[in-house]
Amino acid sequence: MPAMSRGTSPEVALIGVYEISKILTAPRRLEVTLANVVNILSSMLQMRHGMICILDGEGDPDMVATTGWTPEMAGQIRARVPQKAIDQIVATQTPLVVQDMSADPLFEGHEDLFGSPDNATVSFIGVPIKAETQVMGTLSIDRVWDGTARFRFDEDVRFLSMVANLVGQTVRLHKLVASDRDRLIAQTHRLEKALKEEKTGPDKDPADTGAAAGPSMGIVGDSPLVKRLIATAQVVARSNSTVLLRGESGTGKELFARAIHELSPRKSKPFVKVNCAALPEAVLESELFGHEKGAFTGALSMRQGRFELAHGGTLFLDEIGEISPSFQAKLLRVLQEGEFERVGGNRTLKVDVRLVCATNKNLEEAVSKGEFRADLYYRIHVVPLILPPLRERPGDIPKLAKNFLDRFNKENKLDMMLSAPAIDVLRRCYFPGNVRELENCVRRTATLAHDHVITPHDFACDSGQCLSAMLWKGSAPRPTLPVPPAAPTALTPLSPVPLSPAPLAAAGPALAVADALPVTCPGTEACPAVPPRQSEKEQLLQAMERSGWVQAKAARLLNLSPRQIGYALRKHGIDIKRF
Repeated sequence: MPAMSRGTSPEVALIGVYEISKILTAPRRLEVTLANVVNILSSMLQMRHGMICILDGEGDPDMVATTGWTPEMAGQIRARVPQKAIDQIVATQTPLVVQDMSADPLFEGHEDLFGSPDNATVSFIGVPIKAETQVMGTLSIDRVWDGTARFRFDEDVRFLSMVANLVGQTVRLHKLVASDRDRLIAQTHRLEKALKEEKTGPDKDPADTGAAAGPSMGIVGDSPLVKRLIATAQVVARSNSTVLLRGESGTGKELFARAIHELSPRKSKPFVKVNCAALPEAVLESELFGHEKGAFTGALSMRQGRFELAHGGTLFLDEIGEISPSFQAKLLRVLQEGEFERVGGNRTLKVDVRLVCATNKNLEEAVSKGEFRADLYYRIHVVPLILPPLRERPGDIPKLAKNFLDRFNKENKLDMMLSAPAIDVLRRCYFPGNVRELENCVRRTATLAHDHVITPHDFACDSGQCLSAMLWKGSAPRPTLPVPPAAPTALTPLSPVPLSPAPLAAAGPALAVADALPVTCPGTEACPAVPPRQSEKEQLLQAMERSGWVQAKAARLLNLSPRQIGYALRKHGIDIKRF
């Protein structure tokens, strides 16, 4: 577009507004967007320099974009802003036109920026950038006036005012988005802090938090598996070693992560948690590492990441097996060196963080498929703790159910109770969702119960409306508990050894899980449509009978190796029939 020597014509103004509106709606950093606006103006107006200056709350330049702007020169440009001229435009909220800048005291000290090498007269046009009635900054240009042409400044002022209005609305929208985001983050941190204080307050009754298994741990259960896990967690907590919590969904991995923090020397420092599966990669990087001001659209202020917030304390990365391979490389450097850079920054930061990770994914299989980096696997797989599913500790179900009912009573100011037959029903249920599903079942039943004493007829399975029965009807779920391979491979020489082994693990992990898998629903005797589950021995005998007592065939039926079948037969004292 040729430069106009006699002001801005209506046609040029219309095209300019159209081109600038396209730039303002593009998803870029705000500083880059504003610099592109200035570049468009330089192609449409006869001008030497252009400048957009966005002010902070104190009226000082917060963001400055000029013709040919680059991130490297941003600091130098901000120091050379003609502050007196900017202040006058902001104070009067009206355009400012100066025919000869060298003779005006507003530009004293800026001759090197606005001076002309051939001593020609340089003029200045500046307009306020407004959003409603608030002045957010200024838009200005300067041009050489040789005294022969008479520039129609009024047309240029009108055109620049239209552009400034568009810029003002864009800046206002960016600030609103950033403000809402910061407000939500701050609110989340306040709620997490209040919840933590409520759980660990001095006046809190340990029974209300379910801390029956240890002080301030909030873990309910007295089965040997749980006691062994708690004892291991107490030992692990004394060191700074990375812990990997493995187990099915709903087994309480976050609860154990918090318990490890509370039992560690870092308990007075922050406990910060992040669900890696809940955030896309770009957002996850900003959440963990933080970002600098202007790093991306909406980043109007510097923000610390979760690694910085957890400095001196513990960082809990839940669902770590779901992060992308590209982000795994970025995370590996932080774990190895303890240093990183914020998004959009170049200053290296060092942190002291104790890392606790959790996953229900088979990481060994993911490593063998190339979905998870082997070096990151060994970095986080320092101290593995395998949390048992609820079906392997049925003795804890009554205590857990009473604990959940007590919380329900306290929240709703009720006095409901579980009858002995009702507890027996819960004890015989499968609960594929583990502790989380048990809590759901207790709350739902307490909400719909007809009396203050819950009986077996109050449960959904009594009327054929069991949610788990509907969920698993017709198909058995695949186990989510991480299962080490039967024989070590090149990628998995350090297969995880459960520090709290399950009772059935000795017969082979797959068989142990298969023993508890429901056929049609997780039912109980109160659910008459469902036959009772087979024991491990019965399932093994059935497979051997179907295979004609050929161990290799039986292994294929149970998805086991022949070695595991032989071990299970010896364990249960089953003699091999010879034909």
